[in-house]
Amino acid sequence: MSVDPYREIVFDKDGEGPAGQGAELVGLARRGLTDLIVFAHGWNNSPSGATRWYGDFFAPFPELLAPGVEAGYAGVVWPSMMFTDEPVPDFRALVTVLPEKERTVARLTELLELAPPQEAAFAEFGALLRELADVGGEAAGRGVAAGAGPGSGPGSGSGGDIPAFLVADPMEMCALFADAAEAEAGTQAGAGTGAVAPPGRSGEGFGRLWKGGREALRQATYYVMKRRAGQVGERGLGPLLAEVARAAPGLRVHLVGHSMGARLVAYALRGLPGALRPVRSMTLLQGAFSHYAFAARLPHAPDRSGALKDMQLRVRGPVVACHSHHDSALGVLYPLASLAARDSASLTGPLGRIAARDPRWGAIGWDGVQGVPGAPRRRLATVLRDGVPASGCVSVDTADVVRSHSDVRRPELARVVVSAARIGRR
Repeated sequence: MSVDPYREIVFDKDGEGPAGQGAELVGLARRGLTDLIVFAHGWNNSPSGATRWYGDFFAPFPELLAPGVEAGYAGVVWPSMMFTDEPVPDFRALVTVLPEKERTVARLTELLELAPPQEAAFAEFGALLRELADVGGEAAGRGVAAGAGPGSGPGSGSGGDIPAFLVADPMEMCALFADAAEAEAGTQAGAGTGAVAPPGRSGEGFGRLWKGGREALRQATYYVMKRRAGQVGERGLGPLLAEVARAAPGLRVHLVGHSMGARLVAYALRGLPGALRPVRSMTLLQGAFSHYAFAARLPHAPDRSGALKDMQLRVRGPVVACHSHHDSALGVLYPLASLAARDSASLTGPLGRIAARDPRWGAIGWDGVQGVPGAPRRRLATVLRDGVPASGCVSVDTADVVRSHSDVRRPELARVVVSAARIGRR
């Protein structure tokens, strides 16, 4: 590890962790630690891969800290999937984090490997995706998850709505994801124009449809991990930080999250008792959750709020959302996978309208915080020169250095974290 002291905080899918993790962090505080920087990795990281991420990201910090700051570092390790880039998903990796779905995963990966040229196989594939995501029966028929209510609608970031792709016609779904994956990779002719070909029904097009099916499986596991990230944050990290705050009230905590790890640390705020405010700053790097999450009212549905309404008030300093328009994963695939069934009778239609022109489905890592009046917006160069505003939601356009979704191990972003935390050299 590039920094010391460093500790790893481990949670299972339910937010449970080994005993003594809080006490170990408290022990660091009692030995003179003034600040603790906690980083949560995103979707699709193995534990060893997450540790390497943390080592890379934390490496610049010691040279950036002001005299008198005694910083410690912690990496959150949670079961977020290891979805390899092989032509067929790695069965063993998927089952490692979804052991209760072993038979479902086995059949899904078998279908993707065999790519049978029959419509019935796609119908089975769609049913298995719903089983994997625990979407089925009456809820799938309604297109709305049981218990969806205020704060769980489009753009809220709560995950209350069932994504449309899980209840759509499976062949249409696979065709659309094939188009989206090509657009995201920049290989489709005219990518970004919004053109979507109608789903193929002949043997000639089945191979391409199954490539779309592979992306659909990725997005179904993304949906599962989205719920898991929120749960680990609210039930795991939040209570752990509360335990530490009670025993070491002077320790200043700074939360950092990448991708779905940004969702995890944001939901940790919901797991903090209202009277405890140990978090002094929070930096979200290419956050894979709704840009309306902190909104008191959704612009398209004023009777509903974001899932994290007013949670920024539980942070003593700023909540910084770093975003980049180069993040095509958040610009194309995230909106497509987030589109709610109750708001779309069909997934067919211009990809541009679904993925880029409807703000209900935008990600906070794509265009920053939305729906929070008065939240400032800054360019990265301005923040590096003048610092981060002292409080509230702040959006920082990092497109000058962040060229893709995972391109966040940058010294400039370390400087943003240090500036938000008010622990840097002047």
